[in-house]
Amino acid sequence: MSVDVQALAARLVTETKRRRTFAIISHPDAGKTTLTEKLLLYSGMIRTAGMVAGRKSDKAAASDWMGMEQERGISITSSAMQFVFKDVVINILDTPGHQDFSEDTYRTLTAADSVIMVIDAAKGVEPQTRKLFDACRLRKIPVFTLVNKMDQPCRDPIDLMAEVEDVLGIQASALDWPVGRGREFQGIVDRRSGEMHLYTRSAAGGSAKPEVTTELLADATPSDRLDEATLTSVRDELELLEAAGNPFSLDAFRAGAVTPVFFGSALTNFGIELLFDAFIELAPSPSARPAHISEDEEITIDPTDSMFSAYVFKIQANMDPRHRDCLAFLRINSGRFEKDMTIRHHRLNKKIRLSRPHTLMADDRGTVDEAYPGDILGVINPGLFAIGDTISSGGGGDFGFGQLPQFQPEHFARVRPDDTGKRKGMDKGVSQLATEGAIQVLREWNDKGAFPLLAAVGRLQFEVLQYRLEDEYGAKTSLEILPFACSAWLRGEVQSFRKPTSARLVRDQFERPMVLFTSRWEKSYAREQNPDHELVDYA
Repeated sequence: MSVDVQALAARLVTETKRRRTFAIISHPDAGKTTLTEKLLLYSGMIRTAGMVAGRKSDKAAASDWMGMEQERGISITSSAMQFVFKDVVINILDTPGHQDFSEDTYRTLTAADSVIMVIDAAKGVEPQTRKLFDACRLRKIPVFTLVNKMDQPCRDPIDLMAEVEDVLGIQASALDWPVGRGREFQGIVDRRSGEMHLYTRSAAGGSAKPEVTTELLADATPSDRLDEATLTSVRDELELLEAAGNPFSLDAFRAGAVTPVFFGSALTNFGIELLFDAFIELAPSPSARPAHISEDEEITIDPTDSMFSAYVFKIQANMDPRHRDCLAFLRINSGRFEKDMTIRHHRLNKKIRLSRPHTLMADDRGTVDEAYPGDILGVINPGLFAIGDTISSGGGGDFGFGQLPQFQPEHFARVRPDDTGKRKGMDKGVSQLATEGAIQVLREWNDKGAFPLLAAVGRLQFEVLQYRLEDEYGAKTSLEILPFACSAWLRGEVQSFRKPTSARLVRDQFERPMVLFTSRWEKSYAREQNPDHELVDYA
């Protein structure tokens, strides 16, 4: 092996170990996007953090780039950002918390090597948190837990940890512990070092780092700031944890069997730097990933393999309103990417030159010259890429990292332009937005010229679609909600399928037959009446 090749191989190993690629998940309003901003604040990427309450002003969250997100104060799409924090390259995937956008979140989680789960200290484990955690469990993604909003009225920390274990079925191990709670929340004890961090709110509030004083808990004495009752309570609770709490094991954490728990307030920044420091220490760097070479045969792709490989986990149109282009988001799984690299598109069996790759900071882009496993790249998509596509530099044979599933839609509507002269613009917008995977475009089985039917996992997706059609394509539309409650893809001969009277037969954008049902009972009845056909819930 030549010196240059050896140096490149050594650099690939070093750069892979520096990467931490993760997602933040939570129920809406638990503080996920605020936490994202605080990581940007502590890394020096932004000078002050814009408060979530100020989203309608020019202080909208850095990771929420879409106008509708800034107006409503919710995350609708998954944002990808890269920056360096304490010499570690962070790739953060800020996912939607609202259940109507869970399909986008599930796909994004496939690109994450670990997850930070944010829980509201007053509300505990909420329904969407449970759904998202289940998606992490399926892939055995290591999960950190932040119990947020400890500066507000909240539940007992021990009760919250017990709920995490009971509801999510994972052992919880507290790596730090709050000093006080609610209005009396003053600091955090780092259980591993024994140090107590006491915070003072800065004049800038949560937009800047708080002042902090540190001392060993064992040496602490009551003071004007820390009364004897609070100090005694903290020591008693920690003594109880030592006796009855779950020990932390790095191997168990990375196997998805235990979650390290941290406490803090993303709004005031109390305890947040301790979480970030533990994250870069404990979170895994990119590891080997399975790939399929046939339906029944699987291989493993090591991240330090010299072959470059990646897959498309997300497509987003019109992130840059000046160019109205479409980006495909790639997760690199192995090898080193170089600008102007020619790659093989496995699905199309075609060679493509990637000449304008981007690193991302919400809607801001920077051209990248090289990238490594775990990195997220945005590449211009002229219609060549679809969600789930695999690309590589070749030499590894024909393989794929797996087609990401489409989920059964439960909401259906028909869309029409208010001005018929805008039909072409509407059709273009619907087609392009459908490539993102948030909505599915359906056509009547025997009438391809009719206005399209739209299907979505969540009803709010229709509002987003209408907003974007008007904002990005100049097509104001009207929506007719259709009376269907569930659906299934049909496998078997279409002509012999005995369809219930009120059900409707349609074709999806890939020309696959699909049946829409007005109720789950009707769907079950159709299964009984068609034993020679299959009705499947995902494709």
